[in-house]
Amino acid sequence: MVAVLAAASLPATADAAPAKILLAAAPDISVTNVKAHLTQLQSIATANGGNRAHGRPGYLASVNYVKGQLDAAGYTTVVQSFTYNGATGYNLIADWPGGDADNVVMVGAHLDSVTAGPGINDNGSGSSANLEVALEVSRRSLSTTKHLRFGWWGAEELGLRGSTAYVNSLPAAEKAKIKAYLNFDMVGSPNPGYFLYDGDNSDGVGSGPGPAGSAALEQTLQDYFTSIGVPTEGTDFDGRSDYGPFIAAGIPAGGIFTGAEGRKTAAQATKWGGTSGTAFDVCYHRACDTTANIDDTALDRNSDAIAYAVWTLTTAPTTPPGSTVYSDTFETATGWTVNPSGTDTATAGAFERADPAATSSGVALQLGTTVSGSFDLVTGAAAGSSAGTYDVDGGVTSIRSPAITLPSTGTLTLTFSWYLAHLDNATSADYLRVRIVGSTTTTVFTQAGAASNRAGAWASASVGLNAYAGQSVRILVEANDSGTASLVEAGVDDVKINQS
Repeated sequence: MVAVLAAASLPATADAAPAKILLAAAPDISVTNVKAHLTQLQSIATANGGNRAHGRPGYLASVNYVKGQLDAAGYTTVVQSFTYNGATGYNLIADWPGGDADNVVMVGAHLDSVTAGPGINDNGSGSSANLEVALEVSRRSLSTTKHLRFGWWGAEELGLRGSTAYVNSLPAAEKAKIKAYLNFDMVGSPNPGYFLYDGDNSDGVGSGPGPAGSAALEQTLQDYFTSIGVPTEGTDFDGRSDYGPFIAAGIPAGGIFTGAEGRKTAAQATKWGGTSGTAFDVCYHRACDTTANIDDTALDRNSDAIAYAVWTLTTAPTTPPGSTVYSDTFETATGWTVNPSGTDTATAGAFERADPAATSSGVALQLGTTVSGSFDLVTGAAAGSSAGTYDVDGGVTSIRSPAITLPSTGTLTLTFSWYLAHLDNATSADYLRVRIVGSTTTTVFTQAGAASNRAGAWASASVGLNAYAGQSVRILVEANDSGTASLVEAGVDDVKINQS
């Protein structure tokens, strides 16, 4: 982590540590394996002048170690070079095959140390935890809905140089594909705190919130710590680590931090254990930042939290649960087509997107009010000289939506508002009908007429669409006045498809 001249005191939060309860299907990451990677990084530093700093042989040896592990595990790796202070630096990028290439979750950590020491907590800890999570992805042959990418950054200690070079190298279209960046810098501090980057700025200190989506990343990590009974605190997006260039590019970010040179308060020591009045990491940026400078419990918890975030974010539906797949309130024209098959027989009252006029004949027929806004789909919007001037006459009128691509996962539900109105000269052959046109055509809603007065009144309908998951479909709305003229009027508003 980049040093600052004066360390701001970190916000306060707590600990109690009941038994670990992993959520979802995320694995328990072996802290023994994570520490084995730390041992390798320590050995590399020892063999190369005591550090793994930018431009020094220990850094490139660290890159080669991580790359070798990932290549053997089936990742596609790329080493990106850049120049800073007259020395060549390197970023290592590793892509796990599969997932939506337009929906990337990226996990990163800086791999370099300062020149003063081997940098085992800062940031061998985040680099090694991410590496072990990546290897567990491979061992389990994880199938992802989103594309998973890892990054190990060079020259972070000199001002986020590697991550900045990476983000700046991406065309705008590639930046837009990265939907989440998770940063793990110092996750094993010897006097640890449990800090999450404050994506929603709920702490209200320092910098504002991260880009839209950052709050959800914070909540994902929070969910894990809640599950194991470990309270967390927010930590500001203060620009000291590699989330910086991602946030600057508008990419949502989140991550974990166990503390650097800031001192643990008495309240924090009560909550988390450890020593109050002492730095979270007394060896921060010093030669003593060795494998002896790690809290195993913090390293274990945070490695599992990283895995939980990776599993949760990359295997979730690409359309987030509870999100809207399609919505139309008809306030603007969105491509609905009248008489799309050229087979309509109605001689009046054709469906249209319009601002309707109210009509009545003893009872309300065409409704002049919509569910939202001023427009809906309506049969003959004008009032005319009498109630029966622009009602449906002579058969069927239809209107069809543009193509809608449905996600392949989750529960899909079509909802809409509707009314059918008629007088007592209607029959059961008259109707309002909604159909789904995909690989097959299915009628999903029908309201039949009857030989009685039916006043127009908005009602709601809900229809399951799971049979069409993964398909491109269209919504077809039809109204029919069969036989004699029956003063049939119909309307549809606020069409929506949700995934849950």
